[in-house]
Amino acid sequence: MAKPGLDGHDRGAKVVARALRDAGMEVIYAGLRQTPEDIVEAAVEEDVDLIGLSILSGAHMVLFPRVLQLLKARKASEIKVFAGGIIPDEDARKLKQMGIRAIFGPGTSLQAIVDAARQLAGKRAS
Repeated sequence: MAKPGLDGHDRGAKVVARALRDAGMEVIYAGLRQTPEDIVEAAVEEDVDLIGLSILSGAHMVLFPRVLQLLKARKASEIKVFAGGIIPDEDARKLKQMGIRAIFGPGTSLQAIVDAARQLAGKRAS
């Protein structure tokens, strides 16, 4: 889980990270104000199955595609990316077309996020 860009509000990301951990998943929380480069580097180093991004700042159409580009450049496209935050429906559709596997908005149940993360992690190509 990471908060890319200058967004300084991480309560939601921490709640999701805790829900995933409580569901039995190992979770690494990268913290606030991470660059896409930092996020991808940590993901590759830690050999993660998923990257969860949380954003409220409105910079998702710049930061999320950059994460995907960097994963591809590092030959780590098997790492699935999901996201949450304030993301308009039209942007969510575009991000999914780019390769973001799931996008969760405000009010999404923690169980729905856990279920999606399990499904995505189960599909990792080794």
